[in-house]
Amino acid sequence: MSKMTATSPAPLAGLGRAERDTSLYGTLWVVAAGIAVLATLLLPGCGDPSRAHAVSEPTARDALKTALDGWKNGETPASFASAGSPMIVQDFEWESGKKLLDYQLVDDGKAFDANLRVQVKLTLGGTDGKPSAASKNVEKKVWYLVGTSPKVTVFRDMLRK
Repeated sequence: MSKMTATSPAPLAGLGRAERDTSLYGTLWVVAAGIAVLATLLLPGCGDPSRAHAVSEPTARDALKTALDGWKNGETPASFASAGSPMIVQDFEWESGKKLLDYQLVDDGKAFDANLRVQVKLTLGGTDGKPSAASKNVEKKVWYLVGTSPKVTVFRDMLRK
């Protein structure tokens, strides 16, 4: 038989667990391999970001009109959560008790991400809806963001004036 040299890997195969090299490099290799396996398992979920559903413009316009008609008729934003066609509605002036006397959609709106952005001209009265000497009716143009998926939402766009 041939002689084995010290550089041959065969003599290491017979060593017990206690005699094996437990250096820092061996441990780091195991940790790096574990991280690589975890990254491989997690990356497929991050590679293709899910996109928001496109807004349905006719549904969004109808939802906005329904919400504004409800405000004009004295309903509260919370009342729409349990309506036949539930939707989430938010408007700080409506919630503070301002009365909507009239509204007019300035345009048909423009799709913006998963929402329809619509400019609306509002005519607001005091908390009782009637003009008084101290408070006059106020006309203002505001923006609403209306979403249709996964739920219908109507929000006053606070960042646009």
